[in-house]
Amino acid sequence: MVIYGVALLAFCMLVGALAGDALGRLVGVEANVGGVGIAMLLLLWLSNLSRPRLQLALPSQSGIHFWNAMYIPIVVAMAASQNVRAALSSGWLAILAGTLAVMASFAMVPLLSRLGRRRNPHA
Repeated sequence: MVIYGVALLAFCMLVGALAGDALGRLVGVEANVGGVGIAMLLLLWLSNLSRPRLQLALPSQSGIHFWNAMYIPIVVAMAASQNVRAALSSGWLAILAGTLAVMASFAMVPLLSRLGRRRNPHA
């Protein structure tokens, strides 16, 4: 049942938001600091912890796995759009640094792919 996945996701997001706000206040910033990351780690930990202990039915497990798989790409997309907006409003140096980081990451893909094939020749 997908509802268990939604409930777990909502719980993790609530705890992450509260923890991020508390961490922001502790650091002296009036913002949520790391709340989404905390929620993501909590979601991964609780979804893996629940498998052997709860003995959920297959539809319930698939609902939790669905939202577990959907959460990370959504958060990454949201963070990326915020970073792009911040870079565009910050000036050319931020845009140049972001562009160079993306180009370096793309350049590393073939290298890492070759290294992966050397370690695991059957893949």
